Amino acid sequence: MMEQKTLVMKFGGTSVGSADALRRTTRIVRDSRRDWDRIVVVTSAMAGVTNLLLDSANHPAGALNAERSLREKHFSAAEALIQNKTTLAETIREIEGLIQVFVKLCNSIQILGAGSPRALDAIAALGERMSLRLLTATLNDAGIAAQGVEATEFLVTNSNFQNACPDFNATRKKTRALLNPALDAGNIFVTTGFIGANADGAITTLGRGGSDYSAAIIGSVLPADEVWIWTDVDGVMTTDPRMVTSAKTLSEISYGEIAELAYYGAKVLHPKTIRPIVEAGIGLRICNTFNPAQEGTRLTAVRKKSKRVIKAVTAIQKQRLVTIEGRGMAGVPGMAALAFGAVTSTKTNVPLITQASSEQSICFAVPSETAEDVLNALKTTFAHELEESKIDKVWSSNDVSIVTVVGAGMQSASGVTGGIFSRLGEYGINVLAVAQGSSEVSISVVVNANDTENAVKSLHELIVH
Repeated sequence: MMEQKTLVMKFGGTSVGSADALRRTTRIVRDSRRDWDRIVVVTSAMAGVTNLLLDSANHPAGALNAERSLREKHFSAAEALIQNKTTLAETIREIEGLIQVFVKLCNSIQILGAGSPRALDAIAALGERMSLRLLTATLNDAGIAAQGVEATEFLVTNSNFQNACPDFNATRKKTRALLNPALDAGNIFVTTGFIGANADGAITTLGRGGSDYSAAIIGSVLPADEVWIWTDVDGVMTTDPRMVTSAKTLSEISYGEIAELAYYGAKVLHPKTIRPIVEAGIGLRICNTFNPAQEGTRLTAVRKKSKRVIKAVTAIQKQRLVTIEGRGMAGVPGMAALAFGAVTSTKTNVPLITQASSEQSICFAVPSETAEDVLNALKTTFAHELEESKIDKVWSSNDVSIVTVVGAGMQSASGVTGGIFSRLGEYGINVLAVAQGSSEVSISVVVNANDTENAVKSLHELIVH
Protein backbone atom coordinates (compact mmCIF):
# COMPACT_ATOMS: atom_id res chain seq x y z
CA MET A 1 0.00 0.00 0.00
CA MET A 2 1.36 3.42 -0.97
CA GLU A 3 2.23 5.58 2.04
CA GLN A 4 -0.07 8.56 2.44
CA LYS A 5 1.48 12.02 2.36
CA THR A 6 0.66 14.57 5.06
CA LEU A 7 0.68 18.35 4.64
CA VAL A 8 0.23 21.01 7.32
CA MET A 9 -0.85 24.41 6.00
CA LYS A 10 -0.99 27.52 8.16
CA PHE A 11 -3.00 30.52 6.97
CA GLY A 12 -2.15 33.90 8.44
CA GLY A 13 -4.52 36.68 9.46
CA THR A 14 -4.69 38.33 6.05
CA SER A 15 -5.34 34.92 4.44
CA VAL A 16 -8.55 34.57 6.49
CA GLY A 17 -9.18 38.29 6.99
CA SER A 18 -12.15 38.78 4.66
CA ALA A 19 -14.73 36.89 2.63
CA ASP A 20 -12.56 37.26 -0.49
CA ALA A 21 -9.45 36.02 1.32
CA LEU A 22 -11.36 33.05 2.72
CA ARG A 23 -12.54 32.16 -0.80
CA ARG A 24 -8.90 32.11 -1.92
CA THR A 25 -7.95 29.96 1.06
CA THR A 26 -10.79 27.55 0.27
CA ARG A 27 -9.54 27.20 -3.33
CA ILE A 28 -6.01 26.54 -2.08
CA VAL A 29 -7.21 23.81 0.28
CA ARG A 30 -9.32 22.22 -2.47
CA ASP A 31 -6.43 22.30 -4.96
CA SER A 32 -4.08 20.77 -2.41
CA ARG A 33 -6.28 17.69 -2.18
CA ARG A 34 -5.01 16.67 -5.63
CA ASP A 35 -1.49 16.05 -4.34
CA TRP A 36 -1.90 15.42 -0.62
CA ASP A 37 -3.81 12.61 1.06
CA ARG A 38 -3.89 14.08 4.58
CA ILE A 39 -4.16 17.83 5.21
CA VAL A 40 -4.14 19.80 8.45
CA VAL A 41 -5.13 23.46 8.23
CA VAL A 42 -3.98 25.83 10.98
CA THR A 43 -5.81 29.14 11.07
CA SER A 44 -4.88 32.49 12.57
CA ALA A 45 -7.40 35.03 13.78
CA MET A 46 -8.84 37.32 11.12
CA ALA A 47 -6.47 40.22 10.44
CA GLY A 48 -6.62 42.86 13.17
CA VAL A 49 -8.76 40.82 15.56
CA THR A 50 -6.06 39.86 18.09
CA ASN A 51 -4.98 43.50 18.42
CA LEU A 52 -8.62 44.51 18.88
CA LEU A 53 -9.11 41.90 21.60
CA LEU A 54 -5.99 42.82 23.54
CA ASP A 55 -6.59 46.57 23.21
CA SER A 56 -10.02 46.01 24.72
CA ALA A 57 -8.54 43.92 27.52
CA ASN A 58 -6.18 46.78 28.38
CA HIS A 59 -8.98 49.37 28.02
CA PRO A 60 -12.18 47.51 28.93
CA ALA A 61 -14.31 50.63 28.56
CA GLY A 62 -13.96 50.21 24.78
CA ALA A 63 -15.23 46.64 24.82
CA LEU A 64 -18.67 47.64 23.51
CA ASN A 65 -17.21 49.03 20.29
CA ALA A 66 -14.97 45.99 19.98
CA GLU A 67 -17.97 43.72 20.42
CA ARG A 68 -19.71 45.42 17.50
CA SER A 69 -16.58 45.20 15.34
CA LEU A 70 -16.12 41.49 16.06
CA ARG A 71 -19.73 40.77 15.22
CA GLU A 72 -19.62 42.78 12.00
CA LYS A 73 -16.33 41.30 10.80
CA HIS A 74 -17.19 37.66 11.40
CA PHE A 75 -20.89 37.71 10.62
CA SER A 76 -20.53 39.59 7.34
CA ALA A 77 -17.92 37.08 6.14
CA ALA A 78 -20.09 34.14 7.24
CA GLU A 79 -23.15 35.51 5.46
CA ALA A 80 -21.16 36.06 2.26
CA LEU A 81 -19.63 32.58 2.25
CA ILE A 82 -22.01 30.08 3.81
CA GLN A 83 -25.02 29.24 1.67
CA ASN A 84 -26.53 26.50 3.85
CA LYS A 85 -28.88 28.29 6.26
CA THR A 86 -28.53 25.71 9.03
CA THR A 87 -24.72 25.83 8.88
CA LEU A 88 -24.79 29.63 8.79
CA ALA A 89 -27.08 29.87 11.81
CA GLU A 90 -24.94 27.41 13.78
CA THR A 91 -21.72 29.25 12.89
CA ILE A 92 -23.13 32.62 13.91
CA ARG A 93 -24.48 31.13 17.14
CA GLU A 94 -21.08 29.70 18.08
CA ILE A 95 -19.19 32.90 17.24
CA GLU A 96 -21.72 34.96 19.17
CA GLY A 97 -21.10 32.70 22.17
CA LEU A 98 -17.37 33.47 21.97
CA ILE A 99 -18.09 37.20 21.67
CA GLN A 100 -20.10 36.98 24.89
CA VAL A 101 -17.15 35.25 26.58
CA PHE A 102 -15.05 38.22 25.49
CA VAL A 103 -17.56 40.70 26.96
CA LYS A 104 -17.67 38.85 30.30
CA LEU A 105 -13.86 38.70 30.52
CA CYS A 106 -13.57 42.43 29.80
CA ASN A 107 -16.19 43.19 32.46
CA SER A 108 -14.21 41.13 34.98
CA ILE A 109 -11.00 42.98 34.12
CA GLN A 110 -12.74 46.32 34.49
CA ILE A 111 -13.97 45.34 37.96
CA LEU A 112 -10.58 44.02 39.07
CA GLY A 113 -8.66 46.90 37.52
CA ALA A 114 -6.17 44.68 35.65
CA GLY A 115 -6.09 41.45 33.71
CA SER A 116 -3.98 38.50 34.82
CA PRO A 117 -1.76 36.80 32.20
CA ARG A 118 -4.19 33.88 32.28
CA ALA A 119 -7.18 36.15 31.56
CA LEU A 120 -5.28 37.94 28.78
CA ASP A 121 -4.50 34.60 27.13
CA ALA A 122 -8.17 33.61 27.32
CA ILE A 123 -9.07 36.87 25.56
CA ALA A 124 -6.27 36.72 22.97
CA ALA A 125 -7.25 33.14 22.05
CA LEU A 126 -10.79 34.14 21.06
CA GLY A 127 -9.74 35.41 17.63
CA GLU A 128 -8.43 32.01 16.55
CA ARG A 129 -11.40 30.28 18.11
CA MET A 130 -13.83 32.41 16.07
CA SER A 131 -11.78 31.99 12.91
CA LEU A 132 -11.82 28.21 13.35
CA ARG A 133 -15.64 28.15 13.28
CA LEU A 134 -15.79 30.42 10.25
CA LEU A 135 -13.18 28.60 8.16
CA THR A 136 -14.46 25.10 8.99
CA ALA A 137 -18.01 26.05 8.04
CA THR A 138 -16.79 27.73 4.84
CA LEU A 139 -14.89 24.61 3.76
CA ASN A 140 -17.81 22.30 4.51
CA ASP A 141 -20.26 24.57 2.70
CA ALA A 142 -17.93 24.45 -0.33
CA GLY A 143 -18.16 20.65 -0.33
CA ILE A 144 -14.80 20.03 1.35
CA ALA A 145 -15.23 17.67 4.30
CA ALA A 146 -13.60 19.44 7.24
CA GLN A 147 -13.46 18.75 10.96
CA GLY A 148 -12.67 21.70 13.24
CA VAL A 149 -11.05 21.14 16.64
CA GLU A 150 -9.37 23.70 18.88
CA ALA A 151 -5.68 23.08 19.53
CA THR A 152 -6.40 23.21 23.25
CA GLU A 153 -7.56 19.60 22.82
CA PHE A 154 -4.10 18.30 21.90
CA LEU A 155 -1.37 20.98 22.05
CA VAL A 156 -0.11 20.73 25.65
CA THR A 157 2.01 23.54 27.10
CA ASN A 158 3.43 24.70 30.40
CA SER A 159 1.69 27.42 32.40
CA ASN A 160 3.83 30.33 31.22
CA PHE A 161 0.80 32.34 30.09
CA GLN A 162 1.33 34.72 27.13
CA ASN A 163 4.48 32.89 26.01
CA ALA A 164 3.92 29.21 26.73
CA CYS A 165 6.29 26.41 25.74
CA PRO A 166 4.96 23.14 24.33
CA ASP A 167 5.35 19.78 26.03
CA PHE A 168 6.34 17.83 22.92
CA ASN A 169 5.92 14.35 24.40
CA ALA A 170 2.41 15.00 25.70
CA THR A 171 1.49 16.89 22.53
CA ARG A 172 2.76 14.07 20.31
CA LYS A 173 0.54 11.48 22.02
CA LYS A 174 -2.58 13.64 21.99
CA THR A 175 -2.05 14.93 18.44
CA ARG A 176 -1.63 11.50 16.91
CA ALA A 177 -4.58 10.07 18.83
CA LEU A 178 -6.93 12.89 17.80
CA LEU A 179 -5.77 13.88 14.32
CA ASN A 180 -4.90 10.56 12.68
CA PRO A 181 -8.43 9.08 12.76
CA ALA A 182 -9.87 12.25 11.20
CA LEU A 183 -7.16 12.42 8.55
CA ASP A 184 -7.40 8.71 7.74
CA ALA A 185 -11.15 9.17 7.24
CA GLY A 186 -10.40 11.69 4.50
CA ASN A 187 -11.35 14.84 6.39
CA ILE A 188 -9.46 18.10 6.31
CA PHE A 189 -8.50 18.74 9.93
CA VAL A 190 -8.84 22.43 10.82
CA THR A 191 -7.40 23.79 14.04
CA THR A 192 -6.31 26.96 15.78
CA GLY A 193 -2.85 28.45 15.67
CA PHE A 194 -1.29 30.47 18.49
CA ILE A 195 -3.02 28.65 21.35
CA GLY A 196 -2.73 25.53 23.46
CA ALA A 197 -3.66 24.48 26.98
CA ASN A 198 -1.73 23.57 30.10
CA ALA A 199 -2.10 20.26 31.95
CA ASP A 200 -5.14 21.65 33.78
CA GLY A 201 -6.86 22.63 30.53
CA ALA A 202 -6.40 26.40 30.91
CA ILE A 203 -5.92 28.20 27.61
CA THR A 204 -2.37 29.42 26.91
CA THR A 205 -0.82 31.27 24.00
CA LEU A 206 2.55 30.68 22.33
CA GLY A 207 3.41 34.38 21.99
CA ARG A 208 2.44 36.85 19.28
CA GLY A 209 2.77 35.43 15.80
CA GLY A 210 2.68 31.93 17.28
CA SER A 211 0.48 30.37 14.60
CA ASP A 212 3.60 29.58 12.54
CA TYR A 213 4.99 27.85 15.60
CA SER A 214 1.74 25.91 16.04
CA ALA A 215 2.00 24.59 12.48
CA ALA A 216 5.62 23.57 13.04
CA ILE A 217 4.74 21.78 16.29
CA ILE A 218 1.87 19.87 14.69
CA GLY A 219 3.95 19.07 11.63
CA SER A 220 6.81 17.74 13.72
CA VAL A 221 4.75 15.51 16.03
CA LEU A 222 2.46 13.86 13.44
CA PRO A 223 4.91 13.90 11.57
CA ALA A 224 3.97 15.68 8.33
CA ASP A 225 5.97 15.53 5.11
CA GLU A 226 5.85 19.30 4.69
CA VAL A 227 4.63 22.47 6.39
CA TRP A 228 3.48 25.39 4.24
CA ILE A 229 3.07 28.88 5.68
CA TRP A 230 0.54 30.90 3.67
CA THR A 231 0.90 34.65 4.12
CA ASP A 232 0.51 37.86 2.09
CA VAL A 233 4.02 38.02 0.55
CA ASP A 234 5.63 35.86 -2.11
CA GLY A 235 8.07 34.27 0.32
CA VAL A 236 11.29 35.34 2.01
CA MET A 237 12.58 38.51 0.38
CA THR A 238 16.07 39.89 0.16
CA THR A 239 14.90 42.80 2.32
CA ASP A 240 11.79 44.74 3.27
CA PRO A 241 10.27 45.93 -0.04
CA ARG A 242 8.89 48.97 1.75
CA MET A 243 12.48 50.13 2.22
CA VAL A 244 14.00 48.82 -1.02
CA THR A 245 11.71 48.53 -4.04
CA SER A 246 14.22 46.27 -5.84
CA ALA A 247 13.86 43.54 -3.17
CA LYS A 248 13.43 40.05 -4.67
CA THR A 249 11.89 36.81 -3.48
CA LEU A 250 14.40 34.08 -2.62
CA SER A 251 13.44 30.75 -4.16
CA GLU A 252 15.46 28.87 -1.57
CA ILE A 253 17.10 29.58 1.75
CA SER A 254 18.77 27.40 4.38
CA TYR A 255 17.39 26.81 7.86
CA GLY A 256 20.37 28.60 9.35
CA GLU A 257 19.78 31.66 7.21
CA ILE A 258 16.04 31.90 7.86
CA ALA A 259 16.63 31.44 11.59
CA GLU A 260 18.88 34.51 11.58
CA LEU A 261 16.43 36.50 9.46
CA ALA A 262 13.46 35.57 11.66
CA TYR A 263 15.39 36.49 14.80
CA TYR A 264 16.61 39.79 13.40
CA GLY A 265 13.29 41.24 12.37
CA ALA A 266 12.05 39.53 9.20
CA LYS A 267 8.35 39.11 9.99
CA VAL A 268 7.68 36.41 7.40
CA LEU A 269 8.24 33.61 9.92
CA HIS A 270 7.99 33.26 13.70
CA PRO A 271 11.53 32.71 15.12
CA LYS A 272 10.56 29.55 17.04
CA THR A 273 9.19 27.84 13.93
CA ILE A 274 12.53 26.56 12.70
CA ARG A 275 13.63 24.18 15.45
CA PRO A 276 10.81 21.59 15.40
CA ILE A 277 10.91 21.58 11.59
CA VAL A 278 14.67 20.94 11.53
CA GLU A 279 14.54 18.30 14.25
CA ALA A 280 11.73 16.44 12.46
CA GLY A 281 13.56 16.70 9.12
CA ILE A 282 10.50 17.91 7.23
CA GLY A 283 10.14 20.46 4.44
CA LEU A 284 9.00 24.04 4.92
CA ARG A 285 7.63 26.38 2.30
CA ILE A 286 6.45 30.00 2.55
CA CYS A 287 3.91 31.09 -0.03
CA ASN A 288 1.42 33.83 -0.88
CA THR A 289 -2.33 33.24 -0.52
CA PHE A 290 -2.94 36.09 -2.95
CA ASN A 291 -0.47 34.77 -5.54
CA PRO A 292 -0.61 30.97 -5.21
CA ALA A 293 0.99 30.43 -8.62
CA GLN A 294 4.23 31.87 -7.21
CA GLU A 295 6.40 29.03 -5.88
CA GLY A 296 7.39 31.06 -2.84
CA THR A 297 10.46 30.17 -0.80
CA ARG A 298 11.52 26.67 0.14
CA LEU A 299 13.68 26.10 3.17
CA THR A 300 16.41 23.51 2.96
CA ALA A 301 18.60 21.80 5.54
CA VAL A 302 21.70 21.97 3.33
CA ARG A 303 22.83 25.14 1.59
CA LYS A 304 23.38 24.66 -2.13
CA LYS A 305 26.27 26.42 -3.83
CA SER A 306 25.29 29.88 -4.97
CA LYS A 307 27.03 32.93 -6.33
CA ARG A 308 25.26 34.89 -3.59
CA VAL A 309 27.54 35.37 -0.59
CA ILE A 310 24.94 37.61 1.03
CA LYS A 311 21.30 36.46 0.78
CA ALA A 312 19.34 39.14 2.60
CA VAL A 313 19.39 42.24 4.77
CA THR A 314 16.97 42.89 7.61
CA ALA A 315 16.49 45.41 10.40
CA ILE A 316 15.09 45.52 13.91
CA GLN A 317 13.99 49.05 14.73
CA LYS A 318 13.11 50.82 17.99
CA GLN A 319 16.04 49.46 19.98
CA ARG A 320 18.37 51.13 22.46
CA LEU A 321 21.94 50.35 23.38
CA VAL A 322 22.47 49.91 27.10
CA THR A 323 26.07 50.33 28.27
CA ILE A 324 27.69 49.43 31.58
CA GLU A 325 31.17 50.93 31.85
CA GLY A 326 33.89 51.39 34.42
CA ARG A 327 37.58 50.69 34.87
CA GLY A 328 36.76 48.67 37.99
CA MET A 329 35.05 46.02 35.83
CA ALA A 330 38.28 44.75 34.28
CA GLY A 331 39.17 41.25 35.45
CA VAL A 332 36.27 40.99 37.91
CA PRO A 333 34.48 37.66 37.38
CA GLY A 334 30.72 37.49 37.23
CA MET A 335 29.99 41.05 36.08
CA ALA A 336 28.30 39.93 32.88
CA ALA A 337 26.30 37.29 34.78
CA LEU A 338 25.06 39.91 37.22
CA ALA A 339 24.17 42.28 34.39
CA PHE A 340 22.14 39.77 32.44
CA GLY A 341 20.54 38.45 35.60
CA ALA A 342 19.19 41.95 36.12
CA VAL A 343 17.98 42.08 32.51
CA THR A 344 16.30 38.69 32.89
CA SER A 345 14.37 39.96 35.91
CA THR A 346 12.63 42.45 33.59
CA LYS A 347 11.75 39.68 31.08
CA THR A 348 13.52 41.62 28.34
CA ASN A 349 14.93 40.03 25.19
CA VAL A 350 18.52 40.96 24.27
CA PRO A 351 19.10 40.60 20.51
CA LEU A 352 22.73 41.78 20.43
CA ILE A 353 25.71 41.90 22.82
CA THR A 354 29.22 43.34 22.50
CA GLN A 355 32.01 43.64 25.06
CA ALA A 356 35.26 45.56 24.89
CA SER A 357 38.39 43.34 24.99
CA SER A 358 39.61 45.44 27.93
CA GLU A 359 36.49 44.24 29.82
CA GLN A 360 35.84 47.86 30.85
CA SER A 361 32.40 47.95 29.25
CA ILE A 362 29.48 45.75 28.27
CA CYS A 363 27.04 46.95 25.64
CA PHE A 364 23.81 45.29 24.55
CA ALA A 365 20.59 46.13 22.75
CA VAL A 366 17.08 46.01 24.21
CA PRO A 367 13.69 47.09 22.86
CA SER A 368 13.17 50.82 23.43
CA GLU A 369 10.00 50.33 25.47
CA THR A 370 11.84 48.21 28.06
CA ALA A 371 15.05 50.29 28.27
CA GLU A 372 13.95 52.28 31.33
CA ASP A 373 13.04 49.13 33.26
CA VAL A 374 16.37 47.56 32.33
CA LEU A 375 18.32 50.63 33.45
CA ASN A 376 16.52 50.66 36.80
CA ALA A 377 17.20 46.96 37.34
CA LEU A 378 20.89 47.40 36.49
CA LYS A 379 21.29 50.38 38.79
CA THR A 380 19.72 48.40 41.62
CA THR A 381 21.91 45.37 40.97
CA PHE A 382 25.10 47.43 40.74
CA ALA A 383 24.25 49.99 43.44
CA HIS A 384 27.31 48.99 45.50
CA GLU A 385 29.66 49.06 42.49
CA LEU A 386 28.33 52.46 41.41
CA GLU A 387 28.77 53.85 44.91
CA GLU A 388 32.38 52.64 45.05
CA SER A 389 33.06 53.80 41.45
CA LYS A 390 33.89 50.31 40.26
CA ILE A 391 31.27 51.09 37.65
CA ASP A 392 31.27 54.65 36.35
CA LYS A 393 27.83 54.71 34.79
CA VAL A 394 24.95 52.75 33.35
CA TRP A 395 23.20 54.48 30.48
CA SER A 396 21.24 53.96 27.27
CA SER A 397 21.41 55.54 23.84
CA ASN A 398 18.61 57.14 21.87
CA ASP A 399 16.70 54.88 19.49
CA VAL A 400 18.86 52.76 17.20
CA SER A 401 18.32 49.94 14.70
CA ILE A 402 20.08 46.60 14.32
CA VAL A 403 20.77 45.99 10.63
CA THR A 404 21.77 42.40 9.89
CA VAL A 405 23.37 40.93 6.78
CA VAL A 406 22.60 37.23 6.35
CA GLY A 407 24.20 34.63 4.11
CA ALA A 408 25.67 31.18 4.70
CA GLY A 409 28.17 32.01 1.94
CA MET A 410 29.92 34.36 4.35
CA GLN A 411 31.38 31.32 6.11
CA SER A 412 33.81 30.68 3.29
CA ALA A 413 34.18 34.16 1.78
CA SER A 414 36.87 36.65 2.70
CA GLY A 415 36.46 40.41 2.84
CA VAL A 416 32.74 40.41 3.54
CA THR A 417 33.03 42.43 6.75
CA GLY A 418 35.33 44.94 5.05
CA GLY A 419 32.86 45.32 2.20
CA ILE A 420 30.03 45.97 4.64
CA PHE A 421 31.90 48.75 6.43
CA SER A 422 33.12 50.26 3.16
CA ARG A 423 29.59 50.42 1.80
CA LEU A 424 28.22 51.99 4.98
CA GLY A 425 31.08 54.49 4.93
CA GLU A 426 30.26 55.48 1.35
CA TYR A 427 26.75 56.34 2.52
CA GLY A 428 28.10 58.31 5.49
CA ILE A 429 26.54 55.94 8.03
CA ASN A 430 28.15 55.70 11.46
CA VAL A 431 28.32 52.23 13.03
CA LEU A 432 27.70 52.29 16.79
CA ALA A 433 28.31 48.60 17.54
CA VAL A 434 29.02 45.32 15.72
CA ALA A 435 28.31 41.65 16.46
CA GLN A 436 28.86 38.42 14.57
CA GLY A 437 27.60 35.02 15.62
CA SER A 438 29.93 32.03 15.81
CA SER A 439 27.95 30.41 12.97
CA GLU A 440 29.25 33.21 10.67
CA VAL A 441 25.87 33.22 8.92
CA SER A 442 25.15 36.82 9.93
CA ILE A 443 26.84 40.09 10.76
CA SER A 444 24.90 42.76 12.66
CA VAL A 445 25.64 46.46 12.89
CA VAL A 446 23.90 49.02 15.06
CA VAL A 447 23.10 52.38 13.46
CA ASN A 448 21.20 55.49 14.49
CA ALA A 449 17.45 55.20 13.91
CA ASN A 450 17.42 57.85 11.20
CA ASP A 451 20.09 55.92 9.24
CA THR A 452 18.10 52.67 9.10
CA GLU A 453 16.68 52.92 5.60
CA ASN A 454 19.94 54.11 4.03
CA ALA A 455 21.86 51.37 5.82
CA VAL A 456 19.50 48.69 4.51
CA LYS A 457 19.61 50.12 0.98
CA SER A 458 23.39 50.36 0.93
CA LEU A 459 23.93 46.80 2.16
CA HIS A 460 21.24 45.38 -0.10
CA GLU A 461 23.39 46.54 -3.04
CA LEU A 462 25.99 43.93 -1.98
CA ILE A 463 23.59 41.12 -2.92
CA VAL A 464 24.40 39.67 -6.33
CA HIS A 465 21.10 38.90 -8.06
